[in-house]
Amino acid sequence: MRARIYQPAKTAMQSGTAKAKGWVLEFAPASARSVDPLMGWTSSDDMDAQVRLRFETREAAEAYATARGIEFDLVDPQARSPNIRAGGYGENFATYRKGVWTH
Repeated sequence: MRARIYQPAKTAMQSGTAKAKGWVLEFAPASARSVDPLMGWTSSDDMDAQVRLRFETREAAEAYATARGIEFDLVDPQARSPNIRAGGYGENFATYRKGVWTH
């Protein structure tokens, strides 16, 4: 059984990084998915593919995998520069603003 340990990226539907903190251990699929001939649904007999474990740190995820004899691939996250703009949206409501805020 092989697993992948990674730090999830932020979703495109949000600007914050709330669910992108922490590390995830996810098992690789052991069998291919099959299509049900009657309904057309995609299914799999592999129950481990549904398991996604979350950990606070990378070391905790690695310790969990090694304690249970799970082989894993570690994917390092890509460094992301913060997107902080001077005079952004929050500046419209600042108390030290000199001009009147209009539409």
